[in-house]
Amino acid sequence: MTKHHAVELVPCDPQWPQAFQRIRGRLLALLPQVLSIDHIGSTSIPGMIAKPLIDIDIVLPGPGHIEDATRVLLAEGYEPRGNRYDDDVWALLSRGSVPAERVYLCPTGNGTHRNRLAFRDYLIAHPLAAADYAALKRRLAAEFRMDGDGYTAHKREFVDAIVARALAGDG
Repeated sequence: MTKHHAVELVPCDPQWPQAFQRIRGRLLALLPQVLSIDHIGSTSIPGMIAKPLIDIDIVLPGPGHIEDATRVLLAEGYEPRGNRYDDDVWALLSRGSVPAERVYLCPTGNGTHRNRLAFRDYLIAHPLAAADYAALKRRLAAEFRMDGDGYTAHKREFVDAIVARALAGDG
């Protein structure tokens, strides 16, 4: 089991959407080839408790664009975090930005990206499901306080169920 910094959840910050827009503008200037830049994760869901970290998917025209985009982001001080989902999604973490940023480079048509948008949009449209997710996050943050991987892994079943509902058009 890999140990990490404490899992820290904070109340929704009304500045998160503006922070995303600022980051998005900077990323668009750095990476003009992008097809879209999407705010994902809990900070993209109004009212949701979250780790104070803006998660962002950067959709590129294809896998061949990932290496160039990575090079640009490394030059801007991002740290590589690898291929976290075995789905051509490459993660990078900002160094010292406030709020912190984690960006994911995704080729167009990527399933992980599609699922993240489906999850986000479903929770925005379904406040009861969002409340259930917030309760799960609180419980898991207490249970896996020093184990970020465990915290994330134990959310998987809930996330997968919501994604399945969203993609099936349920709700």
